[in-house]
Amino acid sequence: MNDRFGNTSTNGDGGLRAGTLGTFDSVVMAVAGCGPAYTAVALIPALIAAVGLAAPAALLYGAVPMVGIALAFRHLGRLDVNAGGTYSWVARTLHPVLGFLSGWAVVAATTLFIIASTTPAGAATLTLLDEDLAGNRVLATAVGLGLFLLIAALVASGARIAAGARALALAVQLALLTAVAVAALTRDVHAASFSLSWFGLQHFDATHSLTAGALIAGALYWGWDVTANLSEETRGGRGGSGLGGLIGLLVVAATLLTLTVGALVLLGPEAVTSTDGGFLLQLGEAAWPGVGGTLLVLAVPLSMAATLETTLLQATRTLFAMGRDRTVPAFLGRVHPRRRTPVASTALVCAVAVATLTAVALADPGVGVLGDVLQGIGLLIAFSYALAGLAVVVAFRRVLFASAGNLLLLAAWPLLGAAFNVWILAASVRALPRAPLAIGLGALAAGLLPLGVARLRGERSFFRPRPLHPTGAHPADEGPGDALPATAPADGRRDGLLSDF
Repeated sequence: MNDRFGNTSTNGDGGLRAGTLGTFDSVVMAVAGCGPAYTAVALIPALIAAVGLAAPAALLYGAVPMVGIALAFRHLGRLDVNAGGTYSWVARTLHPVLGFLSGWAVVAATTLFIIASTTPAGAATLTLLDEDLAGNRVLATAVGLGLFLLIAALVASGARIAAGARALALAVQLALLTAVAVAALTRDVHAASFSLSWFGLQHFDATHSLTAGALIAGALYWGWDVTANLSEETRGGRGGSGLGGLIGLLVVAATLLTLTVGALVLLGPEAVTSTDGGFLLQLGEAAWPGVGGTLLVLAVPLSMAATLETTLLQATRTLFAMGRDRTVPAFLGRVHPRRRTPVASTALVCAVAVATLTAVALADPGVGVLGDVLQGIGLLIAFSYALAGLAVVVAFRRVLFASAGNLLLLAAWPLLGAAFNVWILAASVRALPRAPLAIGLGALAAGLLPLGVARLRGERSFFRPRPLHPTGAHPADEGPGDALPATAPADGRRDGLLSDF
């Protein structure tokens, strides 16, 4: 059979298992992708250290443009159900080269995140047994790799595997974080009195800049877009996956905002920034003396495991879409004949992660390398999100002025999100040290090699795609010379919202 770019498929009857996930599953995936407990312990102290009492404002103002990007993902996904997400959308609206680099940025960012987060995941797991063991980096790396390979086996078995356990783990995380935040706000003893001014601009100054807060807020909100890469496996993929990502982002924003306000009230900015990695432990103990800290610490490995899973899903689905289009080696577009999961791309990402982490553990260069990786990822995220925000405006340009709602949801808000991410990208290039800058930009530049190979091999179908726009989203609109057939919903349902949410 032919794939969506007019090539002969190498995958038998084609592709990923349709109808595996529903809208509720998409919401769970989106929230798990952001990893609220993990990002809280890793980044909320950094956010408060950077902007002090302006942290709630940074989270709020960072969420508004990010919702614009989520709207872009939702509307682009209604036109083109594709596991590659921005890889396909940007190629069909802006330019194939930009589309490939957008997809490559997702693959690079997710793979780097797996490499950077596996050792901390092992350390968080060992902390539950013995804090002294958690300090052994080699042991933490070994435990983290074991956890990651277990997760990879579940991912290779199918997106639906362990869905109940994932939902339960996420519910525990959110319940604990919300309960502690509420307890912090309702206790009689406070380190700081809550003020609505925390949501204003007056606390930003020369030492607490809005730029610094925006850079961290952008990292806090990354991960919800995994739903786009699972659209081919989502029931009613034209509507369900995008809706799940949007709802998930709003849930994460509300959770992190409430938790940050609670931490400022109960602990104060100075105490939060001096916790030295024990932010949730200290906050939990202050909110619920005796048990609160232990309960919140339990949420961290649960969050990290879920985030590793969604990150791996995002990397492997994007590589699968690229392999299917032959812009990377075609074997990466193969699926397991029975489980219909991208086993080849999963194996490749696992091999890269294992080899890199083994080399890092043996060389023992220190944790600075992993920190540099996490900072470099921000460049790749901002690049991909900015292109998505521009792509939706181009795709819907013919209907932007049909109504005020179209103008707001298809143009103004996504453009605000694109501008926000361009600003983050520019600010990061100016502010980041050489090492994370080299990692982020170097990983993006590495994508030029497979792109050049694909171009030289004559993969013209990808480089001459049918433009993506609302009136061209149905087979009836196809012309005989179109290189790119329209993409139907993964499960054959008509466009619209799901009834299973």
